[in-house]
Amino acid sequence: MTTDSNDTTPQDFRPEARSPRGFADKRARDLRAERAILEAVSAVYERYGFEALDTGAFEYADALGKFLPDSDRPNEGVFALQDDDDQWMALRYDLTAPLARFAAQNWETLPKPFRRYAFGPVWRNEKPGPGRFRQFIQCDADTVGSARPEADAEIIAMAVEGLEAAGLPRGAAVLKINNRKLLNGLLTAAGADSAGQKLAVLRAVDKLDRLGVDGVRLLLGEGRLDESGDFTKGAGLKGKAVDQVLDFVQAGSSGGRSATLDNIARVVAGSAEGDEGLLELSRIDAALTSLGIADDQAFIDPSIVRGLEYYTGAVFEAELLLSTTDEKGNKVTFGSIGGGGRYDDLVARFTGQVTPATGFSFGVSRLAAALRAAGREPGGVARGPVVVIAFDQAHMPEYFSVVGQLRAAGIPAEVYLGTSGMKPQMKYADRRNAPAVVMLGGDEIAAGTVTIKDLDAGRQAAEGLTDNAAWKAERPGQQTIPRDQLVAAVRKIIGG
Repeated sequence: MTTDSNDTTPQDFRPEARSPRGFADKRARDLRAERAILEAVSAVYERYGFEALDTGAFEYADALGKFLPDSDRPNEGVFALQDDDDQWMALRYDLTAPLARFAAQNWETLPKPFRRYAFGPVWRNEKPGPGRFRQFIQCDADTVGSARPEADAEIIAMAVEGLEAAGLPRGAAVLKINNRKLLNGLLTAAGADSAGQKLAVLRAVDKLDRLGVDGVRLLLGEGRLDESGDFTKGAGLKGKAVDQVLDFVQAGSSGGRSATLDNIARVVAGSAEGDEGLLELSRIDAALTSLGIADDQAFIDPSIVRGLEYYTGAVFEAELLLSTTDEKGNKVTFGSIGGGGRYDDLVARFTGQVTPATGFSFGVSRLAAALRAAGREPGGVARGPVVVIAFDQAHMPEYFSVVGQLRAAGIPAEVYLGTSGMKPQMKYADRRNAPAVVMLGGDEIAAGTVTIKDLDAGRQAAEGLTDNAAWKAERPGQQTIPRDQLVAAVRKIIGG
């Protein structure tokens, strides 16, 4: 085995073709689905008066906030590198931190409140797993500079409409709403005033769906011994305080947002912070009602606690309600497909001044996967180009004249540029999911005709429609026609 004098790599070295862990390759089907979702959601966001914004893939590491440098290489959770000026940069972890930096940097010239939406890839240096990638597409919408609860309501309404526009019909998803101030006020009144104890309460409540009321009751108190014998230390609340928390998280009502607010009021009455959160939710409810967002599209759920460590007021989570299955037909639970809330402290990291903000974010790839698992292909069926069969090198000018004619009419088309014969070319067209192939032999060229084979018709026939005489009469599997009728004939095949 020999090596180059300037290179330690063996000359016959062949790297293994492999994708880095947590990074996925996407073909047309996935890209088309993501594009369709983004186009539909962007149209909704712009109708609400939000402007598009794109920031660079890299931010200075200290601007990301969540992962500040605490070692020689600040790549805990992010992918970081040191620039030639010795400053550390990192690929953006989400789209919110870049917004906070942009708003602080341009605040004097921005319209206030500043309403923007953004989408693009984000990167997380975390352990990958099934459905968990280190690069994925996010879509965010945020209002910076308004403390009004109505700003939260608009984000919620926009999220509802955006998800429906993306392909989730009414009843397929719901926005659940809560407010951090409610639980904070309740816990303070109950004597749980340390940050650690409040966090333990949040973690206990977050397990309500999995452990039920009895399991959460143990975690709110001294702790819980699970089936394996492991003991989880509890939040240390006493009897009355435990009951108050459980009453709060179960205050949701089938009677709608107004009934839930009444239930919450009875639980948090007498707490100044709780009363403030209740007033904010009441104003959100009133605005949602005025915007035409019904209780079955967005409702108040006091058990929603995920993200309450981060958010400062209202918090909302989008939950998928559709029945979903994987490629093997097994039932899959997607649960949350997006979330958001009010975060009034983020911009202050740069300016030192509290700047109110609220927003909603969802993972585009995750939503596409959820729609697909529910039997809804977001981008529609993948259609390939019309394929012109190449019989003879001498006739290449004729083949390219035909594809030029089709492309000029807005029809995707290509000449087969491999070196295989007729049968492999037909197989190629089928693998491309081409609607049709166009054939020009010497006889067709001399007569000024083309032969079109309808591949869609063949696929339909294979699915058991061969006995439909009317359908067969309308769509002959193969036809030879004058060349000036080519575009009309292909359009009929595609339209059918």
